[in-house]
Amino acid sequence: MNRVLFSLLLLLLAIGSSALRAQQSYKPEYIVITGGPSLIEWEKFKKVPHDHWWANFVRASRIRLQELRERNGDDAFVTWLVYKPGYIRRGSHQEKRDLIPEIQSVQQKFKTHLVFFNSKQELINYLNAGQPRDAVKIANLEYFGHSNRACFMFDYSNEIDSGSKTWLHETELSKIGRDIFSPNSFIKSWGCHTGESMSKLWRKATGQRMIGAVGTTDYSGSDDPGWHPKLGSSNGRWTN
Repeated sequence: MNRVLFSLLLLLLAIGSSALRAQQSYKPEYIVITGGPSLIEWEKFKKVPHDHWWANFVRASRIRLQELRERNGDDAFVTWLVYKPGYIRRGSHQEKRDLIPEIQSVQQKFKTHLVFFNSKQELINYLNAGQPRDAVKIANLEYFGHSNRACFMFDYSNEIDSGSKTWLHETELSKIGRDIFSPNSFIKSWGCHTGESMSKLWRKATGQRMIGAVGTTDYSGSDDPGWHPKLGSSNGRWTN
């Protein structure tokens, strides 16, 4: 090997090593997003009402938060983003009690960084700049809540019947930064139908794959450790 080629090889090795060190210097953040539950005042007119239990999404999130903590250690940076207005309305209108302390008790048990958000912009702001994204990259992002093929619906059937006033639509995903994720992040929506359209546009907008369901998802599972929402029909599937 001549001297020029040898020097070039050393340069390439140095660049690769530097890039690897920079990649490893990122602190990973593990994020769970939890949408709000519906209200019986709207759902009582349906053949199959949603959210008999106020904590459908909170319980599923709790199980996942515990897994993230146990798998990644006590020092892992685990963040829980919760749509607060949905739980305030459910508590005052239906449960007749304050649900926020119960959410906070989950946060305390698993030592998570709890962030309440009141709008999609607050959610986007946290994802993009809630942490210094040059040093903290999102390694895990999961959504538990109502959704359809084109959007996350944080307040579905909570303020209006069978609809939503607060959502994140697939046409708005370009507002999420492409550089906030670590390489090969794990991203999954546990809501209904997002694998039918939103997953494709998520990848186009962010450069990251998002696993989503084709068909509905079912939150009426057991209390067994390791339980996660399941596909709601025999012909449903997960896709990215």
